[in-house]
This record gives sequence, structure tokens and C-alpha cells, in this order.
Amino acid sequence: MFNTELVKDIINQMILSCERVENRFRPIQSIDDFLDSEEGIEKLDSICMQLIAIGESVKNIDKETDKKLLASYPIISWKEVAGLRDIISHHYFDLNAEIVFDVCKNYIHTLKETLILIRNDL
Repeated sequence: MFNTELVKDIINQMILSCERVENRFRPIQSIDDFLDSEEGIEKLDSICMQLIAIGESVKNIDKETDKKLLASYPIISWKEVAGLRDIISHHYFDLNAEIVFDVCKNYIHTLKETLILIRNDL
């Protein structure tokens, strides 16, 4: 069995990161909003930092739960969440702002809702 309180703490941090991404992404209407100004680049950087934290947390939960907990919630591609962390961390200068835009626009809300469900189920 795994340390439920530790996993809940990690999930709470992930939910907070999702909320930060949602808040920071709110004024972004297009990929150009990330790239056309220093403020946009700062938003992209700060969002990427939260995505790194989320991906690292997925790895930590998998390690703590022997990859059993998150697998019970297949609505999220957990491997892709962790993989995005690796791409951002190791290939930052090759990062495609379109990918970050797509993740923020189409996936962060569902991720947050799923994390809330997991926390409530624990």
C-alpha cells in the first residue's frame, strides 16, 4: 500500500499548478500571444515551469503507487503528461509553442478535474 497522505499532497500541488496554468493562459488568444512580446514569452516560460512540475509529479505518484493509481484514471494520458515534462526540460530551445498552447487550451482543465476526482476518491 502507498502513503495516501503523500499522494494527496502531490495531487494538491498538481491541482494548484493546473490552476496557475489556467490563470496565466487566460489572456492568451493565439500562439502569437506567446511569441510576439517579452510578456508573452514570460507567460510561456512560467506556464512551462508549471507543466514541468505537473509532469514530475506524475512520475512521483507512479513511483509511490507502483504505477497503479493513475492507471485507474485512463481519461488522461499520464505517459504524455510525464513526457511533456521531459520535452520541456531537455529540449527547451526546441519547444514548440503550439504544443503548449494546445495543452493549455484543450487538456489542462480535464487534467485538473481528474486530479480533483482522484483526490476525492482517496
